[in-house]
Amino acid sequence: MRIYSALVVAVVMMSGLTGCAVRGPSVTVEPPKVLVPGVVVEGHGHGKHCPPGQAKKGKC
Repeated sequence: MRIYSALVVAVVMMSGLTGCAVRGPSVTVEPPKVLVPGVVVEGHGHGKHCPPGQAKKGKC
């Protein structure tokens, strides 16, 4: 009789665990933010290098 009551208690306890879900910790990481400074062109044609798109604007 003692084994039977222990078995009943075990079955009742196990049936209570059937609806549970175990989840691990979660971490959310944002993507890195990259800031690119704008191209500053000073003067008119004094240098040898002209960045792309600046010649069409008349800045080189």
